[in-house]
Amino acid sequence: MAAFLSEYFGIPEISKDKIKELMYDDIGFHCREEKVKLGIASMNIMYYMAEQLMKNKQPFILENNFEEISKAPLLKILEKYSYTAISVTLTGNYSDIYQRFAERNNSLDRHRGHVVNDSYPEKFPNRDVKCISYEAFVNGITDRGMDSFVANGPHIVIDTTDFNRMHIEKLIKRIEEYREKILLG
Repeated sequence: MAAFLSEYFGIPEISKDKIKELMYDDIGFHCREEKVKLGIASMNIMYYMAEQLMKNKQPFILENNFEEISKAPLLKILEKYSYTAISVTLTGNYSDIYQRFAERNNSLDRHRGHVVNDSYPEKFPNRDVKCISYEAFVNGITDRGMDSFVANGPHIVIDTTDFNRMHIEKLIKRIEEYREKILLG
């Protein structure tokens, strides 16, 4: 969705996962603790890049599973540069989303650094990695505030349970309306 919106609006997309993938490939990790540190560093890099764009009054998209712990640093730079963020939350039926999550983790297209937790590059490549339980998946969303995260501006919630029922045109129209209101102040 972020890549689509980035292309549609002709603005940069900054993806925390893409940053992590570069660090997984260039630095790697030897344990879960190191992987977590790379995640924190990628968030800091993402916010640094956002701040550089804000300094130059450029629009952009931040793509991430935003959670409450990442809110304070974001709000700080939004306030510093008088930016208003439009938060778009992709949600839906947790059971359906979990099924897609599990399928994505088994996909050959999924970067293995996201799937494994003990080491990357892997000591034993292509081994099956057990997916987290449905309960842990849902608790991760709710306990970390991913479904309720809102920055400092309008909030759009999109039900992604069935991609065929999503109305991209309505999303684009709402974003354009909010952008116009924000720009008019």
